[in-house]
Amino acid sequence: MTTFAPRVEAISISGIREVFEAAGSDAINLGLGQPDFPTPDHVRTAACAAIERGDVDAYTSNKGMPSLRDAIAGAYDRWYGLEVDPGDVIATSGGSEALHITLQAHVAPGQEVIIPDPGFVSYDALTRLADGVPIPVGLRDDLTLDPTSVEAAITDDTAAFVVNSPANPTGAVQSEADMRAFARIADEYDILCLSDEVYEHCIFEGGHYSPRRFADSDNVVVISACSKTYSMTGWRLGWVTASNRRIERMLRVHQYGQACASAPAQYAAEAALTGPQDRVEEMVTAFERRRNVLLDGLADAGLDTPIPKGAFYAMPSVPDGWVDEVLDRGVIVVPGEAFGERGYGVARLSYAIDIESLKEAIAIMRAATRAVR
Repeated sequence: MTTFAPRVEAISISGIREVFEAAGSDAINLGLGQPDFPTPDHVRTAACAAIERGDVDAYTSNKGMPSLRDAIAGAYDRWYGLEVDPGDVIATSGGSEALHITLQAHVAPGQEVIIPDPGFVSYDALTRLADGVPIPVGLRDDLTLDPTSVEAAITDDTAAFVVNSPANPTGAVQSEADMRAFARIADEYDILCLSDEVYEHCIFEGGHYSPRRFADSDNVVVISACSKTYSMTGWRLGWVTASNRRIERMLRVHQYGQACASAPAQYAAEAALTGPQDRVEEMVTAFERRRNVLLDGLADAGLDTPIPKGAFYAMPSVPDGWVDEVLDRGVIVVPGEAFGERGYGVARLSYAIDIESLKEAIAIMRAATRAVR
């Protein structure tokens, strides 16, 4: 009789998707994790021009077009003064595939991966798909990941730990001191630090620091994407950069699973990285304004919310029954338990939505809070 692989039976459909499917079509959506802005015109134009020229009709290099990898390397130099060899970059089908090939290449069956809890839903699932064992670690009161907690969770079976800053679902931003500590842990314990940096440019307070900048070894792998920075979630273009020996192992997974990232998306990403950046600043400014409106509204409702310093999420503590009450009133939010066992009692709200709809949602959430208290 046909059976299913245990690695697939060990995971389920994302709780985020379950909420979306249960909601009405006219609901106000505070659950969607993508910018509500159009992809910049010059990015679309570059992709269309490549299509018209016939430049996208064949496979690219497995790693991605050399010009795109040059653009990615050049961006790291401009942004952070980091020297990245274009040969040590793989263009992937979104940040999700980058996470997948990283874990597949580095986690042996039964090995452990330390992940934040609450944390992005893919960390747990992709670890299990690699036949690994996810080890959830709780967060500080400000929802940042404590290096001390990561260090305490390390065992002889630990293969890797995941750092995500700015973070989904919390909006938390790790400090430079934290990132230095994560780099030290990767060096000292000779384990992999997987740094998920897809929200790296959406920061309202402080700055973005990558643990790769502080590591003495090659034990840091960095993942990013065009998805959030350039409002290109549907284009599915991300990347992973690491030392050559790590990239070559990840390439073995990538080339059989994808062959290469979508060629039109590669041309679009190159244009995004090398072209005008003013739209990025406009989006971040808009998200910060929305964040402030949302935080004021949650405070008025009596909901305690750690201040998110980046991304476009907030995670208030909510009373029992609050999520169902809000959903019943036509506002989509995601229950915190969708992001890990320590997510009970909180909810994730995305403010990637126009300001008027956000204010309407706040009024509904305020009424729902009164109803369940």
